[in-house]
Amino acid sequence: MSITKEAKTKVIEEFHRHEKDTGSPEVQIAILTKRILALTDHLRTNKYDESCRLGLLKMVGRRRRLLAYMRRENYSRYLALTDELSLRRK
Repeated sequence: MSITKEAKTKVIEEFHRHEKDTGSPEVQIAILTKRILALTDHLRTNKYDESCRLGLLKMVGRRRRLLAYMRRENYSRYLALTDELSLRRK
């Protein structure tokens, strides 16, 4: 399950740092969160889809590592991002 180009563009516009920013940690985490939510909904209806479950676990791990990086580098931006995306933090 992937997100549409329009949804991805909307997420990038919401979380970018500057006009041409598409790869900052904030943008990557926001896109991964959107994809994780879509896959979670898919897996609620298709609970035996093991390949999607594996992809979901990989995405969650990648997002977790990016969040750990943001927490180390800039804690205030980390707090703002987790609040905006409604993510739990340790």
